[in-house]
Amino acid sequence: MTAAEVVQAARAEGDPERATFLQTFFRTGPGEYGEGDAFLGLRVPQSRKLARRFRDLDLDEYQALLDSDFHEVRLIGLLIMVDAYARAQKLGPEGEAARDDIFTLYLANTHRVNSWDLVDSSAHRIVGPHLYGADTGLLDELARSESLWERRIAMLATAHFIAQGEFEPTLRVAEILVDDDHDLIHKAVGWMLREVGKRDVEAEEAFLVRHYRTMPRTMLRYAIEKFPEPRRQAWLKGEID
Repeated sequence: MTAAEVVQAARAEGDPERATFLQTFFRTGPGEYGEGDAFLGLRVPQSRKLARRFRDLDLDEYQALLDSDFHEVRLIGLLIMVDAYARAQKLGPEGEAARDDIFTLYLANTHRVNSWDLVDSSAHRIVGPHLYGADTGLLDELARSESLWERRIAMLATAHFIAQGEFEPTLRVAEILVDDDHDLIHKAVGWMLREVGKRDVEAEEAFLVRHYRTMPRTMLRYAIEKFPEPRRQAWLKGEID
C-alpha cells in the first residue's frame, strides 16, 4: 500500500459538485480560516471507509497524505494515524515506539491539521491519550500558540481527560483561551466546558462564575446548552445566585 494509492482511490470517489459546496462550507475564500483549501467532494463516511481499507499503510507513507492539497486526503491520513495509535495502545509497552512516532509526526504537522474537522477527528485520539498520565505542559504551549489550529488541538485534546473523569487540564486550557478572539476557539472551549458539566456541573459552574460576564457569548451558549432551561436563561441574563 502507498499514499499514491490512497489518493487515487479518493479521487475515484470524488464528487465535483459536492467539492464546490465544501469549499463554501469550510470557508476557503480569501481571508477565511480555510483559505485555499481544496476538496475532492467525499463524504465523511467515504473517508472513514477508505481509512479502514488502507489501515495497514506504512508509517513512512503518512507524511505524503498530510502533505496533500486535498482536505479529504489529509482527513484519511489522520484517521489512519488515529487507528494505528489505538492499535499500538492495545499492545501496551510493545506499542510505545509506534505511539511515540505517531505523536511526533502529528505535532510536526499541526499546520496540516488545518481545519476544525481535522482537529476534532484526531486531537483527542492522539494528543490526549499520549499526554494522559504524563506532563501536560504541552497543552499550555499549544493553547498559547499563534496558530488557530494548535489552540484548538490543545482544547480538543482534553476531551480524553474528561472521558477519564479528570477535568483540571480542560479547565486550565479553557482559562488560557477564554479571551481568544476566534469563534472556532469560542465553540471549542464552550463544547469542552459542556462536556465537563455533563460529569461535574459544579466544576463547570465554578469556571463560569469567574468568566461568564466577559467570555464570548458563543462560548457561554455552547457551555450551558444542556442546562435546564430556567438555569440556562439565568446564566444568559446574569441572574446567577
